Amino acid sequence: MNLDQRINAFAKLGAFLSQFTSENFQKKENIEHNDMFFDGFKHQIKLAQEHNGWFTPKNLQFAFNSWSKSLTDTNLKSWLKAYAINQVNPKKVAIIMAGNIPLVGFHDFLSVLISGHEVVVKQSSNDKQLLPFLAKYVEYVEPGFKGKITFTQDKLQDFDAVIATGSDNTARYFEYYFKGKPSIIRKNRNSVAVLTGNETEEELTALSEDIFRYYGLGCRNVSKLFVPKDYDFDRFFKAMYAWNPIINENKYANNYDYNKAVYLMSEFAMLENGFLMIKEDASFSSPIATIFYEYYNTKEALLAYLNTYTNNIQCIVSNGFTENEIPFGKTQQPELSDYADGEDTISFLLKI
Repeated sequence: MNLDQRINAFAKLGAFLSQFTSENFQKKENIEHNDMFFDGFKHQIKLAQEHNGWFTPKNLQFAFNSWSKSLTDTNLKSWLKAYAINQVNPKKVAIIMAGNIPLVGFHDFLSVLISGHEVVVKQSSNDKQLLPFLAKYVEYVEPGFKGKITFTQDKLQDFDAVIATGSDNTARYFEYYFKGKPSIIRKNRNSVAVLTGNETEEELTALSEDIFRYYGLGCRNVSKLFVPKDYDFDRFFKAMYAWNPIINENKYANNYDYNKAVYLMSEFAMLENGFLMIKEDASFSSPIATIFYEYYNTKEALLAYLNTYTNNIQCIVSNGFTENEIPFGKTQQPELSDYADGEDTISFLLKI
């Protein structure tokens, strides 16, 4: 099985996923093995929603839409053209996945297989319905993948390298347990937005997508704002208002009520609009339904501050603040080459 065959298989998977990107799933013609897999994936989607209340239809559809757009022949070839992938000596790579948002570990899964290795996947219990089914689809459209994909709930063993994603606490365990293996160990990260007060209404409205998509559970979600002194939060709250129906969703509302009660009982100063609270806080990671903020004096001072916390930050959302910034509204639309924690997964896999 050569690289073109692997690319072709994942491009077909992207076409398959394109049927599940809107509320009314649309079965399309010319999708390979559709009669075998279409209804089955609808059932897995139902199971995923029942198992994890954060996996709402809209968030699942958003994830499927993002991956269907990424998994095209053109995008995959453009991503991989800089690498000498056909020279790979196949190894067995273990992946320990998070489960905070739908298919959050898919990029690692894709990277291992597209680079010519075998994969052993240990999933989070929060997101275990979708990927095994999609893996089976990939095996059907490209039989060369059969025997190269394993899912396990047991202790990992008999592997050559590992990619593990977890919290700062689990990362310490991973670093100890996998110290004899080539590894990528990912820890907690959050994303921030730098505002100047000169943002347009469209930019602030786009920022609401970075904050609320997936309920803010992803590392690419903005959890903290940096704002100048005397910043007008009324403009910010107005731009967030389109997301106000989120308070009608039980899990979000329960978190909102709980965190609001904690802040009020602790007499913390905060502002809120009925579905979002903002609180001045030095931390990068904010609870659900809350955004932290800090004031800054100068661009130079803030740049220096953020540079000291590079390992805590996944994305910086801004307009003209730094060269590696993400445009407003784009944090949950990464390119295939936007690697988690800035560590090139394909380069890692080519060296093991």
